[in-house]
Amino acid sequence: MDFSLTDDQRMMQESLSRTLAEAAPLERVRKFAGDPADRAADVWAALTDFGLPGIVIPEAYGGLNLTLLDAALMSEALGRAVTPVSILGAVLAPLALRLAGSDEQQARWLPRLASGEVMAAVAMSEAVAGARDGAGVATAGGKLTGKALFVPDGLTADLLIVADTSGGLHLVEGTASGLAREIMTGIDQTRRMAELTFDQVAAEPLTGGQGVLARLRDAGWILLAADTLGACDVMIEKAVAYAKERRQFGRVIGSFQAVKHLCAEMAAELEPCRSLVWYAGYAFDAAPEESSLVAAHAKAHLSEVSRFIARTSTEVHGGMGITDLLGLHFWFKRVGLNRQLLGGPERVRALAAQMQGLTA
Repeated sequence: MDFSLTDDQRMMQESLSRTLAEAAPLERVRKFAGDPADRAADVWAALTDFGLPGIVIPEAYGGLNLTLLDAALMSEALGRAVTPVSILGAVLAPLALRLAGSDEQQARWLPRLASGEVMAAVAMSEAVAGARDGAGVATAGGKLTGKALFVPDGLTADLLIVADTSGGLHLVEGTASGLAREIMTGIDQTRRMAELTFDQVAAEPLTGGQGVLARLRDAGWILLAADTLGACDVMIEKAVAYAKERRQFGRVIGSFQAVKHLCAEMAAELEPCRSLVWYAGYAFDAAPEESSLVAAHAKAHLSEVSRFIARTSTEVHGGMGITDLLGLHFWFKRVGLNRQLLGGPERVRALAAQMQGLTA
């Protein structure tokens, strides 16, 4: 039995990496990070040309009809490039419509999402990670009231999928009256986080409730774990490359046993994570009864491993590691935000314990 990726999957991931090398090189990321008004429209256009917005949308609506594993492989490539556009909305919003949207809602939105004409964002942080003081969205009479935090690409989204405090999902148009958006300042400058305020905002309900929210949560965990996996790959590659060229005492530092051990430890910690993330992506479609638990394991474990790799890679670089010149901090901060989005590892492990009946 073959447990590796297919040739098509490898080719698709490599093709996206080449696209990102042209559309979002480090200098483009640096420019985005330095300009709060930059919305990376050129990067989104390149990803649209690639077909990324339609990756999980059925062919009948103009999409590619691929699996979550394929989406996770794309997320891994985006993490490698610290791409200033999130894949979460492009995957989770179509999933929400497929699982809980009416025929009319699907026909109205899925073709436009697949073509890239419409950009979507999903606001479910409070429903998944727990509400912070003053945050959370309530619904009454078809209107939403409250505040949603840490919404990737929420500043520019034309369509919002919003989770309320009871786990219900709602569809909100970006032009809806009473909707206010504000940028949230955070550690990761490669992605724009939005704070959304709802003041009696009209919304269309999606069916399914907690069951659909759980599926979106699982998919989100997997995509974030895959993004972290890609970022960790690059941090290790950068550390090894630096160790091969930096010289001290007349020798490259990669010849020192201590530096060798640091690089080897990073590789040994990360490599088992690859199969964990890939299996989580596979299980989402092929083994849904296992999906929640393996998605939780992937998110929590990558959150811990990435912190070790970010710290160790920076140590291998020495004082150069913290400078803007190398840009290593972009990946460092990327995995830091991924760690907390949709729940930190402690929260995710607590949910995994509940899934297994280990806690109430």
